[in-house]
Amino acid sequence: AVLLHWLMAGLVLYMLWLGVTMVDLPKGPDRTAAYGLHKSFGLLLLGLFFVRFGWRLRHAPPALNGTGWERKVAHATHHALYLFLLLTPLAGYLASSFSTYPLKFFGLDVLKLGVPDEGIQGGFKLIHLYSAWIGMLLVGLHLAGAIKNALRRDGSLQRMLPHCAVQKMNTCAKVEQ
Repeated sequence: AVLLHWLMAGLVLYMLWLGVTMVDLPKGPDRTAAYGLHKSFGLLLLGLFFVRFGWRLRHAPPALNGTGWERKVAHATHHALYLFLLLTPLAGYLASSFSTYPLKFFGLDVLKLGVPDEGIQGGFKLIHLYSAWIGMLLVGLHLAGAIKNALRRDGSLQRMLPHCAVQKMNTCAKVEQ
């Protein structure tokens, strides 16, 4: 779960950056390549979401640290992040399904669920756009909570560091107990 968290976190940050910057590229091969990467990584994130959600259904998350209101905010933020991780790439896929442009996953054709329709595509693009902007705020809130927990030294950040998952260090095992 920790490795999946960091893999998805890195991809999400890259995708948010790419999504913001690619729209300003002039039409041409660089812009086409950027959109192709954005769509491919978006489909990858959608697949990883289902892996992560399946994992979460079978494995309860560790208890949240903090006061009552902090736990409520953290719980709500985690749920909202899951919604963002599903809705944003799904809306992007559906927008692409109703566009005139091809939809590929790292060069492989992907089944589109619709025929070109500017109105439907525009609706899904708006959902994709607003969901991404809200997602940026959620990521910021999540990072703020992580920083607060790190400053409080409550062990939650230590538990989420990748070396805990890879090396199973004694310090990580103690934090998890």
